[in-house]
Amino acid sequence: MATLKERVSETMKASMKSGDKETLGFVRNLHAALRKKEIDDRIDLDDAGVQKIVNTLVKQRQDSIEQYRSGGREDLVQKEEAELKFLKTFLPEQMGEAEIRTLVEWAVAESKAAGPKEMGKVMALLMPKTQGRADGKLVNQIVKEKLGG
Repeated sequence: MATLKERVSETMKASMKSGDKETLGFVRNLHAALRKKEIDDRIDLDDAGVQKIVNTLVKQRQDSIEQYRSGGREDLVQKEEAELKFLKTFLPEQMGEAEIRTLVEWAVAESKAAGPKEMGKVMALLMPKTQGRADGKLVNQIVKEKLGG
């Protein structure tokens, strides 16, 4: 199985050959973000590092979509949504809400959390299991519901 960095390179080559300018633009942005991180930190990114950067870019796109929607710029919303869809292809499959709820049940039982003040204990157990596979806001919201916060 190819690493995420290799998949980015292969996607770039394929979009250059096919003349797909939109995908090429997206993959170049991603490649530039990866190279910047490698050069700035003098490291060679592994899949976890690439995933972290992709997650950051996904959050930026989601924020941009909200901003553009509130500003009435549907043309820019569509562009950001297309890039968001492209970036999500480099992330593992996202957990469903039911799966997150099951994990939250487990974490609450495991930590013996009794109220909203003990949310940190629950999140500490959940984050390693949901990292990159679930939206942190959704996880947080479900934990708050469960703990009565």
